[in-house]
Parts: sequence; C-alpha cells; structure tokens
Amino acid sequence: MNELLKKLVTFPKLIILLLLLVFGVFLNWVDDFQLDASSDTLLLEGDEDLRYYKNIKARYGDDEFLVVTFQPYADLFDPITINSLADLRNELERLDSIDSVVSILDVPLIKSPPMSLSELEEKTPSYLSPETDKKLAQDELLNSTLYKNLIISNDGRTTALLLNLVINESLNLLVNQRDELREKRLTQTLKNNEKLELERLSDEIKSLRASYRTENALMIKNIRDVLNRYQDNGKIFLGGVPMITVDMIDFIQNDIEVFGTSLLLFLFISLLLIFKNPRWMFISMACCVLGLVVMTGFLGIVGWPVTVVSANFVALLLIFSLSISVHLTVRYIELNELHPNQTQVWLVQQTLIDKWEPCLYTTITTMVGFASLLVAGLKPVIDFGWMMLISMGAIFIMVFLLFPSILVQLKKLNSKKKKDLTLSITNSLSNLVLTKPKSTFSTFLIMAILSGIGISSLTAENQFIKAFKENTEIYQGLSVIDRELGGTTPLDIIIEADPSYFEEKLNSIEEDDFFDDEFFEEDFSEEETMEYDIGADSYWYNSFRLKTIDSVHEYLESLDEAGKVVSISTTMDVLKSLNDDQEIDTFFLSLLYKKVPQDVKEALFDPYISEDGNQLRISFRVFESYPNLKRNELIKKIKKDLVEVIGLKESQVKLTGMLVLYNNVLESLIRSQILTIGVVFLAILTMFLFLFRSLKFAFVAIIPSILASASVLGLMGWLSIPLDIMTITIAAICIGIGVDHSIHYIHRFREEIKLGCSAKMAVKNSHASIGKAIYYTSIIIIIGFSILSLSNFVPTIYFGTFTAFAMLIALIANLTLLPLLLININSDHNNE
Repeated sequence: MNELLKKLVTFPKLIILLLLLVFGVFLNWVDDFQLDASSDTLLLEGDEDLRYYKNIKARYGDDEFLVVTFQPYADLFDPITINSLADLRNELERLDSIDSVVSILDVPLIKSPPMSLSELEEKTPSYLSPETDKKLAQDELLNSTLYKNLIISNDGRTTALLLNLVINESLNLLVNQRDELREKRLTQTLKNNEKLELERLSDEIKSLRASYRTENALMIKNIRDVLNRYQDNGKIFLGGVPMITVDMIDFIQNDIEVFGTSLLLFLFISLLLIFKNPRWMFISMACCVLGLVVMTGFLGIVGWPVTVVSANFVALLLIFSLSISVHLTVRYIELNELHPNQTQVWLVQQTLIDKWEPCLYTTITTMVGFASLLVAGLKPVIDFGWMMLISMGAIFIMVFLLFPSILVQLKKLNSKKKKDLTLSITNSLSNLVLTKPKSTFSTFLIMAILSGIGISSLTAENQFIKAFKENTEIYQGLSVIDRELGGTTPLDIIIEADPSYFEEKLNSIEEDDFFDDEFFEEDFSEEETMEYDIGADSYWYNSFRLKTIDSVHEYLESLDEAGKVVSISTTMDVLKSLNDDQEIDTFFLSLLYKKVPQDVKEALFDPYISEDGNQLRISFRVFESYPNLKRNELIKKIKKDLVEVIGLKESQVKLTGMLVLYNNVLESLIRSQILTIGVVFLAILTMFLFLFRSLKFAFVAIIPSILASASVLGLMGWLSIPLDIMTITIAAICIGIGVDHSIHYIHRFREEIKLGCSAKMAVKNSHASIGKAIYYTSIIIIIGFSILSLSNFVPTIYFGTFTAFAMLIALIANLTLLPLLLININSDHNNE
C-alpha cells in the first residue's frame, strides 16, 4: 500500500486533471439537486396504519386542504367586514389552483329562518342569500354544533376559509397503482414485469412530484399575494399541509444556503488563523468544494431529494472533508519540523503513509455511525444514513487524491517552529491527566451517573407546532387554528358494523331464497329500479344505533385533549330542526337522506357515514398545545373506553389519521435510538478488535464517544427536550465522529510506545502532536455544528447545538479520559 501511496505523488497534474473532469461532470447535475418536505418524508415506510389511512382518505376525502384564518379588526358580522370577506373569498376562488372555497358565507343555514324539509329540498340558503335573516344567521353560526370551532371561533372573532385544491388526478392514479404493487410485494414476490412496472411508476411519480412541488410553490405565492391585499382588514394567516410543505422546502433551501455560506466563511477564517498560511486554507477549501459539488451532483443524478432531516448534509460534508484535510496538514507540518532537510516529495509521501490507515479507519467508523441509521425504520433518517454513507467514502478518496496532488507542486515551507497556543492547551490537559488522575476519573464518573439519570426521563412526546419558531407563519397559523378553531392534529375514529350483523343478514337472505321464483321476478321487477334505502338496510343509520354514536360523540368531547369533534351525530343535531326539534325516528332518517339536496348530503353525510351506512367516521381534532398531551396513551385510552365503556366490540373500532401516523413515528424514535446506538456500538467494537487486535484497546477506544453520546441524551432528559427525527441521529453521529479522534490518538500513542516511551511519556508526546490535530478538528466541528442554530427549523437547531455539545465532551474525554485509561491498561510501560 505504501508504494501505491508514493505513486500518487508522482502524477499530480494528471490526478488534478481527472478530478477537474469529475468536478465538471457532476457540476452539470447540481441544478437537478432536489428538496422535498412532503408529509411522506416524515412517515414510517411500510406502516400498516399508513395504508389504512390512505384507504380511508380515498373513501371520505383527502385532508390536504388549505386554511385561511381571518381575525378582523372590526366586528366579524359588520357589513364592511362581510364585504371584505366576500371579496377575499371571490379572489381566492378565481385562482386556477383553488377548486372551491368554504366560509361562513357559503355553508347551508336551515334556521335563519327555520325551514321545513320540503323547503330545504327546493333551495339551500347561505348567509348572503336574500331570504336569510342576518341576526338569526349569526346566532346559528355561533351556536351550531357543526360550524362552531370549525369555521368560526367560540367568541365569534375568528373565522376560517377552507380552500379545497384542484386534485392532481394523474398523480393520484399513479400513486394508487404504485401502492397496490408495494402492498402486493409485502405478501408475495413480484413478477419481473411487475417489478419493472413498479420502477416505472416510481420514476414517473418522482418526476411528477418535482413539477408538483413547483406548482405548489407558485400556488402558495399567489394565495399570499391575495392575502397581503387584505392585511389592513385584520390578522390573516395561511395554514395547511401544502403550505407547510412549501415553507419547509424554503427552510431547507435557506438552511443549505446559510449553513454552506456561513460554514465556508468560518472555515476560510479559521484555517488562516490556525495555520497562518493561505496555502492550507486553499488546499482544504479545494477539497471541501470538490466533495460538495460531486455529492450534490450525484444526488441530482440519482434524483435523491434532501429532506428536513438531511438539510444539514452540506454542513456535514464540509466538516468531514475539512477534518481529514486538517489531520494531513498537521502531520505534514510535524514531519517538516522533524525532517527539515527532506524534499517536498518525501514529506508529502510520508504524510500519506502515516495518515492513510488512521484516516481510513476513522472514515469507516464514521460510515458505520451513519450506517446504523439504516435500521431506524424512519424513511428520512434512512435516506440521510445512505447519503452520508456514500459521501464519506467519496470524500476520503477525493481528499487523499487532491490534497497531495496540490501540495507536492508547492514550494516547501520553512520548518521554523512558532509559538503555539494550541500546544499550551493540549499540554495542560496532559498535565491534568498525569497529576490528577483520580479527580479526572471521578469527574467523568459523576458525569456518567448524571447522564444515566437524565436518559431515564428521556421521551419522544413532542409537539409538531414547536418544531417551528414563533415568528414563522407555520407556527402562527397553527397556533390560531389550535387555539381558536378546534385544534390542529386530526384523528379519525372509524366504527364498523358489528360482524354478527352481516351473519344474521346472510342467514336471513338464505331463508328467503324461496321467493326467488318466476312469479316474484315478474311482479316485483320494478324493485330493481328503486332507490337504495339506507335507513332500512344499513347498520348504523337508524334511530336505535345513532344513540350509540351520540354516546361515543359525547365521550370524545369530554376528553381534555379534544378540540372539534364532528360525526353523524353532529349532522343529526344540525338537521333535527327539520323535524320540529322532535326525536328523530328511522322513518324520518330515511326520508331525510332521500330529500336533502346533494350539496347538503356532501357536506353533512358523505364525510361521516359510508354509502351503505355500515361504517362511520368520527372526525376528532386534538389540541396540539395541550400541556399534558401524550398521544400514545390517548389512542390507547380511546380504544379501550369505546369497548369497555360504550360497549363496542374491539373489532369494530379502528383509529387512523395524522395523529396515529405521527404517534407511530414518535414511538419508533425511542426504539430507533436504542437500535442505532446498539448497532453502531457493536459494529465499531468489532472494527476496533480487528484494528487493535486487543479487547482492552477496543473497549477503551469507544468509551469517550459513548460518554459524549450519553451526556447529550442525558442533558436532553434533564432539560425535558424530547427526541425528534433529527436528534435521534445525534448519538450515532457522535459515536462515529468521536471514535475518529480516539483512533488517531491511540494510533499515535502506540507509535510512541513502539519508540520505547513509557505510557506517561507517550501521552505527553501524543498530546503535543496528534492532540493538536484533534483539538483543531474538534473546534472546527463544534463551531460548524453550532452554525446549524441559525435554522428556522427547531429540530435542526437542537441537532446543531447538542451535537456541538457532544463533540465538546468527546474532545475533552479523548484528551483526558482516554489517555488516563490507556495509562492504566499499559501499566507495564509506566516506568520512566
């Protein structure tokens, strides 16, 4: 291997030319680098609840719409405000991307004045209808069990406009076809033509979604342009999944630009300050830029979008690229000071020979750290793991090709030693280890105990709204909806008919088979054209069983976490005035279903009861701001109480919606954290056994990184900061990066031992040499991760801050605890 490394230096111009060619090729694909913040990127792949959720959406309608909240400065029902609201609605409705707008001006009113069923059948009045009594309409809107906390707040000061978007039918069709093949793949092996079809569908969906994201961004811009013209009339916020998706893509793009620019500037300055020579800044920055362009171009080629989890991808590339460059730089400077008479070629060759093995192993251990994310079960985390896994290998190769190829062509520097502040710091740390070993060990022991206590209280129960800063429209819009309009996170309770009902019905049909003779068919053939009677044939749509649903509805409303609850019970409450406010019987129910206009049926029946009346959907929204919200416990409680308190069978009840899907993600976080740490620990321990050929050295090498990871998780527990999709990656990353420094230190320590040094002298010499490189790279990494705190996405801020903290602990542990442990396991070398 040494001969190959020497040959790298003999063809520098050819290597640079080839790297420039690679740079140019990948540069052409950088523009195809994509960002994605759709809800799919935050869900569990292969989740059975996700498949069920999609089926329910297909039956009862999609929940991806936009919401405009409007808090007028004047009274909401003031004629001027109503006119402004009407103008706003009309302007929004004229946008090509908006299919329809629903507001307090559009919903059906049946008590303003009170109407009969026959009158409702002829016409459905709304607020602006000439025959509507405005005073009665205001009372109806404010007191309606349907409209209150849905499109108007309790106090009547806030209203909402629901913007139904034009559906992309072609995209939905492709997604459904793809999902069918994916579901089939879970139970059986796909045929070759099916595999090809799945691949084709996936590629087509990827292409359509790219254009769909562009259209979505334009749609949100157009809507905001309209809303901005009405800001003088009141406080207006835009909310909804499509808007959150667009804004989060902006956050990702901004993060990449800010992180990239800030980090490049920081690296530029820090390299000049550390090495006091522009050549080291130039070489290191060249390596960083090459790695960045090649990897972003690669992602563009394969069509691999960056999500909120991988938004720090650029920062990590720069940090890791620089880390290798700094180790090579420090070693070259050391060799130049030790061998001032050697040639530039020899110095560069020897630098590569000395550092390729520790750098190779540090790269592999970092790759193992990221590879552990592949078992997380969360798609964005898995994708992030793959991105960094590939990137680390590519960066190692590119730095080891470009760094020596540039350096060997530059003039050899003067080997004069300079006063070094870093050396003073590392020497003081080595003195601390040698003079106060017990105090040092005790400090880390206390830290480990406190970390363990903190970890025991670590949770994953976080609020989605708190993922955004308070000055963002996402936070402000969600806050208004949560506080004034019945909660934000939707939960659907699906209640099926009792299975025994279908058995009884089947038996009844079999008993009546004797009617199916020729006489019956002739005399009653007109029955075939009669309208389906939901009241007579359905399980739920009758007066007896609707009482059960009333009980379910009342129970759900009694929960502290409950925001707005809407069900078929709400529909009956709204329409009972058509029966003179008398108790509704099954006959009236059948008549009502047949007579109500189609628009009323679509608004009040279709979202809450299936066409055959055998399945019910209850829409339940949860207050995201509820201080004691525990999603998993809430889901379990509702399931349990509907069976034990209401009397439903367990097989009848199914919960779905974003609350369930998000809870599944949160529940997987703790499992993923344990799994990723376990995988990375075992993998790196195995590598260390192979590298050091010693179980003692293997365990000692990983202790500082384990302690650093435990410290950050413990601190999060003490501060009551829950795990999220970003922070679960910290521990694995810290172990992966932290052991890099352990490898470099142990490699140098063993070299000193081979030269005949005692263990204590080996520590002093290691601190004076490799300790400087560890210090430089650690400081750069710490400040580099701290730059992530500039993000608008709170999990990214936590990720940057806590990773920086963990790397600080790893730095201190690698320069104090690690040498202390090395001295203890090398007791036979402790004689001076």
